[in-house]
Amino acid sequence: MVLSSIRNYAGLSLLFLAMACGNKQQQPMQMPVPAVTVQEIKTDNAVFYDEYPAIVRALNEVELRAQVNGYITGIYFTEGEKVRKGQKLYTIDQQQYEATYEQAQANLKVQEANLVKAQKDVERYRELSKADAIAKQAVDNAEALYEAALKQVDAAKATVRSVQTNVRYTTISAPFDGTIGISLVRLGAAVSAGQTILNTVSSDNPIAADITVDQKEIFRFTQLQTAGQKAKNDSTFTLAFGDQVYAHPGKISIIDRAVDAQTGTLRMRVTFPNPENMLRSGMSGRLRVLNNAAQKAVVVPYKAITEQLGEFFVYVIKSDTTASQRKVTLGKQIGKNIIVRDGLQEGETIAIEGVQNLREGVKVKTAKPGEAPAPNAAAPAKPAAGK
Repeated sequence: MVLSSIRNYAGLSLLFLAMACGNKQQQPMQMPVPAVTVQEIKTDNAVFYDEYPAIVRALNEVELRAQVNGYITGIYFTEGEKVRKGQKLYTIDQQQYEATYEQAQANLKVQEANLVKAQKDVERYRELSKADAIAKQAVDNAEALYEAALKQVDAAKATVRSVQTNVRYTTISAPFDGTIGISLVRLGAAVSAGQTILNTVSSDNPIAADITVDQKEIFRFTQLQTAGQKAKNDSTFTLAFGDQVYAHPGKISIIDRAVDAQTGTLRMRVTFPNPENMLRSGMSGRLRVLNNAAQKAVVVPYKAITEQLGEFFVYVIKSDTTASQRKVTLGKQIGKNIIVRDGLQEGETIAIEGVQNLREGVKVKTAKPGEAPAPNAAAPAKPAAGK
């Protein structure tokens, strides 16, 4: 009797355990629904800039070098200030050159006195020769001495001019209006003619930016140069340094005469007004050229793009809130956005955030930019087999 009861209890226990396991196997797994931010595709004029590495250059820039040997005796400017054409900047010890100049002038006077004597002699001998009162050889000698005296005076005058030039070279003046840099010499420094660099003066308004472009773009830039000469307010060319854009637009001033045969590139110069002296020679930046051939285009956030094996895709959200992966062809990147040249149509909706959680055909919960998506919900369970 007892043994029979134990068997009954054991059978019931096995039956309940089997029923519990069966119910657990029939319960489907609940998958969360991905939440994504979506954006409707619209076409618009895609305004963007082509960018080229640029170096800022002064239109006029010259190194000031000593033209005579000596010692610096005066510095007459403040470093970094604006200077005017002809302004005195440096002086070199003049004593030696002034003494040489005075000596050359004295020698000139001696030679001029000799010329006067030779001229009087030749004139007197010519008169005597007319009366046959002097030998022909004496007249010829007087003529030769007179010609030699003329040459001596010319040589003395040339020496005076040469020495006078050296005296002028002891004063270094600004060759044009511009800004002078930090002096490379100080008072008392010895300088050598043609070798010692004293300073550099450069013009600063206007100023230029030099770029190098591919030869295929010559026609485009030639058209831009012609258009810029006609337009009064043209913002086609701007300069950028990091995230900052220089306020004043520029114009093409020079297109180089020939293409570099080795690189296939051409140098160009764009000039910019520089009234605040914000641009300095030697600065590195980017020349931005407005693309004036802009037309209607599809522009999407770059973060919506996924890449697989060198190809690019976006997830299109269909009307039944399922995601479908689609291949696209990309164009120019514009800041945080990018042009899609092919693969999307105006009016379609794409996922721009949360794309890393998507796969083909998955149901999604959507929200517009700036809206907080609803908490993830469980996807509807598929019915168990046999139900």
